[in-house]
Amino acid sequence: MPTPITIYTDGSSRGNPGPGGYGAVLISGIHRKELSQGYTLTTNNRMELLGAIVALESLKNENSTVTLYTDSKYVVDSIEKGWVFGWEKKNYVGKKNPDLWMRFFKIYRKHKVKFVWVKGHAENKENNVCDKLAVEASFKNNLLVDNGYVS
Repeated sequence: MPTPITIYTDGSSRGNPGPGGYGAVLISGIHRKELSQGYTLTTNNRMELLGAIVALESLKNENSTVTLYTDSKYVVDSIEKGWVFGWEKKNYVGKKNPDLWMRFFKIYRKHKVKFVWVKGHAENKENNVCDKLAVEASFKNNLLVDNGYVS
């Protein structure tokens, strides 16, 4: 039986919109991986969602059992309350971030993922690491353009 994977993610933007970034920590057994990237102009919700997407895309084996912790109610509620499945059926009409939700579904359906909300800026060590990674990424010199962001 494959080792379950624990993922923590966070997103940040300095201004909403503004420069932003995501951070992710993946833990499986003794293995740990940290991911982050910054963007020139984006929103907090886009970075929260992108952090989860990139973390799931980085998994090597399909059908992994994953518990993903995030402080984003936007991400957790959209999935765990089933809203995004309705948005998908209606082709995301009137919804924000359809490009990221479509990308999300491509990877989400390859794994068994449970999303868990954690309080941000609290006592969760790994969430705090992700927050730091996300904020630091937004200040780096290698910022990417968030092509899906439309102001």
